Order: sequence, then structure tokens, then C-alpha cells
Amino acid sequence: MEIGKLAESLNPIERKVLKVLDNFSSFEEVMKVTGLKDVEVMRGLQWLQNKNAVKIEESQKELISLDENGLRYAKYGLPERIFLENAQSAISVSELAKKAKLSDEEVSVSLGVLKSKTAIDIKKDKEILVHATEHGRQLLKKGFAEEKFLKGGFPKEAVLLKDDEKFALENLKKRKRIINVELKKFLNAKLTEIGKRLLKEIPEEELVEKLSHSFIKSGAWKGKKFRRFDVKINVPSVFAGRKQHYRRFLDEIRQKFAALGFKEMTGPIVETDFWDMDALFMPQFHSARDIHQGYYVKEPKFAKDLPSDKVKNVEAAHENGFGTGSKGWRYDFDVKRTHRCILRTHDTSISARTLASKDLKIPGKYFQISRCFRYDVVDATHLPDFNQVGGFVIEEGMNFGHLKSLLRMFAEEFADAKDIKIIPSYFPFVEPAAQLMVKHPDLGWMELAGSGIFRPELVKPLVGKEVPVIAWGVGLDRLAMFKLGINDIRQLFSHDLEFLRNARVI
Repeated sequence: MEIGKLAESLNPIERKVLKVLDNFSSFEEVMKVTGLKDVEVMRGLQWLQNKNAVKIEESQKELISLDENGLRYAKYGLPERIFLENAQSAISVSELAKKAKLSDEEVSVSLGVLKSKTAIDIKKDKEILVHATEHGRQLLKKGFAEEKFLKGGFPKEAVLLKDDEKFALENLKKRKRIINVELKKFLNAKLTEIGKRLLKEIPEEELVEKLSHSFIKSGAWKGKKFRRFDVKINVPSVFAGRKQHYRRFLDEIRQKFAALGFKEMTGPIVETDFWDMDALFMPQFHSARDIHQGYYVKEPKFAKDLPSDKVKNVEAAHENGFGTGSKGWRYDFDVKRTHRCILRTHDTSISARTLASKDLKIPGKYFQISRCFRYDVVDATHLPDFNQVGGFVIEEGMNFGHLKSLLRMFAEEFADAKDIKIIPSYFPFVEPAAQLMVKHPDLGWMELAGSGIFRPELVKPLVGKEVPVIAWGVGLDRLAMFKLGINDIRQLFSHDLEFLRNARVI
């Protein structure tokens, strides 16, 4: 912008501040000369700096000032001086304190200070007696370094103190409410070349800033000069209230599934081995369970509300296949063990509950969004507790082709993923099993979902008959990383206000 036009864009505060910067540079001086408040001067300087008319320099100084005791001692003298003046001849400490009108604390401090300076002798009789030494009398005539320090002008700048003043300062800092030492910031503003040129172009007459109906109607605006406004200048950001970015993402996922005709399922966070693993045809004493690394509950250790008929069916499936053509795992099922309480390790436990429910409808489409818990080492892509979205479709005639199409739709619709792979995998309760992989622009290939067709040994004990069920479980936290452009999974749960204000919200 041309200098003339820039000068016409200055607001009244900027003009006031700019006019005095040729002769005054410190923040306090500018405030005093202009009569503006500190906030107004600060804003004026910042606005001018945005226009490259002013350069603001910040410095720090360690300043020393007097506290309440310091002010009193500077006026009436230090307590050790008063103490010494009243100890010219032997006198008891209690009598001296009464005579000199010193507090117990001041008497105690005076005794310590004067003893260290060999200014008094102390004798113990029936009472403690004190009297000034020859050195003490000389000290009275010469004066205390600390007292001289207190009578100097304040505030003092620490860096400018002489050695004897530094010594006195250190002694006084050990005592209460005498000295205040604080680090204070100082601002200075200097005109740039643009600022110097701008100073010469400031309009003498006041510029019109506001328009009103009467001002326009009366014609009073004619012949007036109007202030220019820079519509491109940076303005303070306004942070309106909004949902947390991940919370909003979860709500969006829920709405999309509902729109696709899926019914939402729910289940408890504290589960049992039965619903979390046994009902899913995972053998009780097999390493297949190690991948879940669950957190078991200490109290209560066992649940009491498992459906006995379903427990018997699942027990039979594990021991002999429950008439599915499978031989099962061929071991003695531990009914007590199946009642153990565990924090939900995956969302499929909710699917098992729904399959065993009287409300199950065939054909049917179901989904759930659940918080799950597994031991893990925290890093950019792993957390010990995480959100999953999973579900199943149950219908006669369903096959693996339907599952692949569903997985591709999830990757494209929910993650905006372009590079997708569906690869063979292993999950104890599905056969065949597949893993959905998507490519993150920064983190590379990541597992997004596990999936497959539920085994008959899972379905028949819960549903009562064999029906094809395709199922999946998607790691929502990682899915959100794609959608929200996040490279570190921990940012989904960040408490950093600056990050939350600027996080992408879909």
C-alpha cells in the first residue's frame, strides 16, 4: 500500500502513538505523553508493527524495591542499630527489647546480626546480658552497609549495583519483608523507515470512521475525508464453541451406519470371558487368546448373570462341535473360568450378545461403536484403550464376496482411502478371515479392520441354527487419523487447547 493511503488507514490510537515515537521510545513514556491506557498503547504499537511502521523490542531487568519492613527501616533505622544504641552498657535482653520497642523477631535477628559482626558481647547470668563492644561503637559511627543500601533511591537495577551494595542486598534478602526482587519486562518501540515516512504523511484533520443514517441524510459527509480500511489485515481469531473433533467424528460414523440401515448394538465395558472369548469359539487354554492381552477385574472376579442355556451350548461347541460337523476343541470346558470378569477387549463381544438375543432378526444388519481395552505400548499408532466400530450382517446366502464389497465401501466411505488391500489373516472365530489394509500418506500401510465369516461353532450355539454371518471390526482411532489428517493417535484425545482450536472437524 502507498504511504499516503497507509497514513489514511491509521486509526486514532495509531496516530496518537505514532506522533510521539519520534521523541519517546519506552512504553511508559508513550503512555504518559499520549494519555492512553496501557492496553491502548499496546494495541497501537502492535497494529503499527503489523504495518511494518514500528519495531517493538522487549528487554528484561531485575529490579529491587522495598517491602513494608524495608520502608520502615529506611525511615527509622534497622532494628540492629536501635538494639546497639540501647546496649552501650550491660543490659538484659528483655529490658532492652522493652526500652527499644522491638518485637521478639527483631530482637532475635539483631542478636544474630550483631554477634556475627562482633558488635556485642553476650553474657549469661540470671538473664542474658548484652553490651556493645568497641567495634560495635565504631560501627554505629561508621554506619551499617545494609542501612545505607536502604536509604538509596528505589527501584534499583540489580545489574548496576556495586560490590558493597550486592553484599548488603544478599544480607537483606535473608530477612522477611525487607526487599522485593522481581524480573520486569520493558518494551521499547522504534520507528522503521516506513514509520518515519508515515509520520510525515499523517493527515492533520480528523478522518471520519463511522457513518450513521443522519450523517448521510443531512449531507454532513460532503467535503469530509474518510479513513481507509485494510480488509486484508490480520484480525484476531474467534474460537466459537464446537464439539471435540473426535467426538464429532464418532457421531458422524454412527449417523452413516444408521443411514445405511444398520441397527446399533450396545454392551457393557466390564465383560466376561464367556461373551468376550468363549462364545466366539476361542479355546480357553490356547495361545490364540494372547493377542487380546486383556485386563481382568479383581473385584468382582466372577459374574453371576450368564444365561445357563447358552453356556451349555457353547460348552458343547468347545468339547464336541455342537452338531456343526466340527469336532470342537476336544477339551473339558471350564464353566467357572467362563464367568471371569474382564474389560472388553474387542467389540465382537457385543455381536455375540446380539446373536444370542431374542431380539435378533434374520435377515439383519447390526453395528456397534465401543470402547475396548488391551495392554499395549503407547506410540503414534497404539493406545491401551481404543474405539472400535464393528458389526455383522446375517442372512441366508451371504458369502465372502459380500464381505469384500462391504470392506471396500468402509475404506472409501469412512476413511477416504484410495490405496486398499484385503489380505488373508487369522482370527479364531472367523473362517475365512481377512484384514483390511489402507495406506496413510505419512505412516504407510496400516491395519484398519479385521473381518471374516463367523464359524458355525460360534453361530449355532448362540442363534440356534447355522446361518451365514459376515462380520468386521474397524479400529476407529486409526480411521479417524485418516479422516482428520492426524499423524499421532494421541492427538485424538489431546488436552492441548491450541491444538483443539485448530483441529480439523468434519
